[in-house]
Amino acid sequence: MSSGWSEWPAPAKLNLFLRITGRRADGYHELQTVFRLLDWGDRIRLRPRSDGRIVRHGDRLPGVDDLADLAVRAASLLQSSANCPQGADIEVEKRIPAGGGFGGGSSDAATVLCALDRLWGLALGEDRLAALGLELGADVPVFVRGRSAWAEGVGERLVPVALPPAWYVLVDPGVQVPTAALFQSADLTRDSAPAKISDFAAGTVLDNAFEPVLRRREPAVEAVFEELARIGVPRLTGTGSGCFVEFAHRDAAQEALARLPRRMHAWVAAGVSDSPLRAALARPSHQH
Repeated sequence: MSSGWSEWPAPAKLNLFLRITGRRADGYHELQTVFRLLDWGDRIRLRPRSDGRIVRHGDRLPGVDDLADLAVRAASLLQSSANCPQGADIEVEKRIPAGGGFGGGSSDAATVLCALDRLWGLALGEDRLAALGLELGADVPVFVRGRSAWAEGVGERLVPVALPPAWYVLVDPGVQVPTAALFQSADLTRDSAPAKISDFAAGTVLDNAFEPVLRRREPAVEAVFEELARIGVPRLTGTGSGCFVEFAHRDAAQEALARLPRRMHAWVAAGVSDSPLRAALARPSHQH
């Protein structure tokens, strides 16, 4: 990296299950889910600026201007809430497919919040940063806190959970469905019985409320499910189109991946208990 830049991980996540247990007065849905953080994701490059400007460099997502860019919004929110005179250059190396339910935008925002808190010398603390993250999106706090977690509410009430080692074959079917359209779907189950952490630990809770909706709506997702059923139990992550199969060992995941058609956008990632971002923040100096 050239002078002044530092590089930070923005890990992806999976939802190991996702239930909707009710609807709130404000229109938001009450959820239950388990967020599993992964060892793979985007990379964020940051460089503090003395002129107070937030400047986005590099490739953009098609159709997303800087004002809608979550990384830029995160920097601006941190800057204004902390009354910080510094600015930042931001570059995002996207690896996480947009719209896949892997949490890319939310993770980018969390990494910007946490890393700029460090680089600007603000030391706001995890709770304050997580609260700022919630203003940007329901999935941002879990990335700020950086631990795989059981989540309730809109996804902001988090209890860290110890999950066994696992490797995942991930597939991006390449379709993007607006989250709002899925939540409005007439055949979405909105009143599931609440699960307990013990139910999940016993392996009896693996459902995702959006899976039947997406499989009916998107032939590409249904086709991926049929293909993945040959190597294991296919599941859907979040409210995106991303699919996955879990394996207890890396070798088994790699062998299963090799059996999938080459035309599929598929790869293997490991689940982690602590986020790669937490490890990066724990290092005393992060200048490259």
